Amino acid sequence: MPRSIWKGAISFGLISIPVKVYGATETKDLSFRQIHAEDEGRIRYKRVCEKCDKEIPYGDIAKGYEAADGRLAILEKGDFDDLPLTTTKTVDIHRFIDAAEVDPTYFEKTYVLEADGPGAKPYVLLRDALIKEDQAALVKVALRNRESLALIRVRDDVLLMHTMLWPDELRDTGFAAPPAEVTVSEEEVTMATSFIEQLHGEFEPDTFTDAYRDALEEVVMAKLDGADLPETSKEQPSKADVVDLVAALRASVDAAKAKREAS
Repeated sequence: MPRSIWKGAISFGLISIPVKVYGATETKDLSFRQIHAEDEGRIRYKRVCEKCDKEIPYGDIAKGYEAADGRLAILEKGDFDDLPLTTTKTVDIHRFIDAAEVDPTYFEKTYVLEADGPGAKPYVLLRDALIKEDQAALVKVALRNRESLALIRVRDDVLLMHTMLWPDELRDTGFAAPPAEVTVSEEEVTMATSFIEQLHGEFEPDTFTDAYRDALEEVVMAKLDGADLPETSKEQPSKADVVDLVAALRASVDAAKAKREAS
């Protein structure tokens, strides 16, 4: 069972719901060490003070904020723990919204909420009310020295909390928009939608695998066993210029139909 990273309460009107917070995700990437290629020695980094040139124990390292004029503010653990914020121990519900209204770009990290002690009944109350109204709770919470907006929603009878970025943390994407004078014909759009219809299906993440990780594991195991490395495909992607979009899309639709019929 994972270790909780935060304990507090959800404020649901006059009802308080004690909860524990757990990380909902974990990466499955292969972990590599930095090694000296010549003698296979592990590379380690030392925390050295640039003034006294001494290696500093982690416990003696403080956080410092340097202002534009060069002044330095040193903050200790207590400064973070004693911030004048109610959200450090309480998740305040500000409103209930349709989760589909939130652009996924805002989402940062997902957490699992578990009822703590006597919080089981009010937890179930909030969960069932959200399900009945098909709503999500927009909240504010302080985790890991950072206050965030967050969205609490139900999945598989459990409350999940998605922390969100602030609006000023989202970059303006206008720079990537194609020139306004670039247009497509109705026929091209029709063919494109036909291709979309052929590939339309349910979201089934379990049907996909991380091919890159699998291939990397093959290489690692071959290296460990002193075996020959797996052969690499020599096929190169075609680089033909697409001149007739309709013809290219029609061929794509035909190929998608054939693949679906064969499966």
